[in-house]
Amino acid sequence: MSTIMQKIKEIEDEMARTQKNKATAHHLGLLKAKLAKLRRDLLAPPTKGGGAAAGEGFDVTKSGDSRVGLVGFPSVGKSTLLNKLTGTFSEVASYEFTTLTCIPGVITYRGAKIQLLDLPGIIEGAKDGKGRGRQVISTARTCNCIIIVLDAIKPITHKRLIEKELEGFGIRLNKEPPNLTFRKKDKGGINLTSTVTCTHLDLDTVKAICSEYRMHNADITLRYDATADDLIDVIEGSRIYMPCIYAVNKIDQITLEELEILDKLPHYCPVSAHLEWNLDGLLDKIWEYLDLTRIYTKPKAMNPDYDDPVILSSKKRTVEDFCIRIHKDMLKQFKYALVWGSSAKHKPQRVGREHELEDEDVVQIVKKI
Repeated sequence: MSTIMQKIKEIEDEMARTQKNKATAHHLGLLKAKLAKLRRDLLAPPTKGGGAAAGEGFDVTKSGDSRVGLVGFPSVGKSTLLNKLTGTFSEVASYEFTTLTCIPGVITYRGAKIQLLDLPGIIEGAKDGKGRGRQVISTARTCNCIIIVLDAIKPITHKRLIEKELEGFGIRLNKEPPNLTFRKKDKGGINLTSTVTCTHLDLDTVKAICSEYRMHNADITLRYDATADDLIDVIEGSRIYMPCIYAVNKIDQITLEELEILDKLPHYCPVSAHLEWNLDGLLDKIWEYLDLTRIYTKPKAMNPDYDDPVILSSKKRTVEDFCIRIHKDMLKQFKYALVWGSSAKHKPQRVGREHELEDEDVVQIVKKI
């Protein structure tokens, strides 16, 4: 472990010393690829003797329709936020590192059960294995949304430090996957095609990065001005893209002018967990970022059940996904579905399993006789 961390430190120092220009782009691309490989080795838990496995003490069973993680430095108010939102007890005290393991709680909001995880405070260098950083960030990777809790009276630089720790573990916040295609082949060398003018990547840089991964034959198509980091993310293939909300806590301790500045920043939600200010606003933002779809069931000749909706993600909301969510065997008996709501052209509309549902649609499944 120490040798990996030493190598990471050496590469980071060399990257800091290297001037960024066209002449050094090839060299920097190679260093970034080496760094990504070392970080991946650091993520893997130790297998021989001693040392804790990456997930020890953090194996929280996934429950509910979605999972949200509270991440932040010690003593920013994560436990207070969990207590106020879910009613779950997580020890609160004025000293740092009060929470030493992962505390789960559940919020029921708009018919959806959202699991909220209070993760222990992370410290600078967590991505390199300091503190319990590896376990915290590994658990954060299993979430559908991250809430980074910041202290309003501490400098905003804390935001950048936490982002750097999460980025080091392959979590990309509020970003879309790179719009580029990477296809391995048996022969023919490295081919680079682009539909736009590239200012960050050229063929030599791409070849250097691919050679670090021992890939010498591949077709790469760029549909936007991609960077070396984007190409490495696609080759690694283990990156997680997830929405993130920055909850700025303790706003009761700052001035109105400072609060107005914070309110203009993207992805921010000012709150005071202790005084319960704007917790409704935070819940609305969580719902917006999770982008869930509620579908109501309607048994034959009965009224729809509006109390217990079936929750689907916005990316998987076909009638087939709806059936699988209820029971995997339902598709075997599926004949067609009747849909009422915004996705239906007329009410009811008879649809097949490929039909895409919208939020608050009502669905009746008709089975084969």
